[in-house]
Formats: sequence, C-alpha cells, structure tokens
Amino acid sequence: MPYVEALLPTIVVALVFWFVMRAVSNVDRSERAAKAKVDQENKWTTGRNDNETPKADN
Repeated sequence: MPYVEALLPTIVVALVFWFVMRAVSNVDRSERAAKAKVDQENKWTTGRNDNETPKADN
C-alpha cells in the first residue's frame, strides 16, 4: 500500500497533463480546420488564386 500512496500523485498529475495536452491539441486542430474553411470561402468569393497578388487601386 505505501507504493500506491507514493505513486498515486505522480499518476494523477500525469493524467491531468495528458488531458490538458489532448484538449490543447484538439482546439488547435479545430482552429486550423476553421481557418482553412474561411480561407477557402474567401478564395471562392474573391475568385483569385493564392499565387496572384492583389492589384493596387489607382
């Protein structure tokens, strides 16, 4: 039983760290997907490719 009491805090901290890192990874993944969707919609509405440069209005 003393081994369990000694290892339990380490295991709990490791699990909390794992859950936090998984949440951060999921948020980053969904943010990148949302940004890609917005960029794709923006490309469709403007009708230009990424390699074209916008022309200056004179």
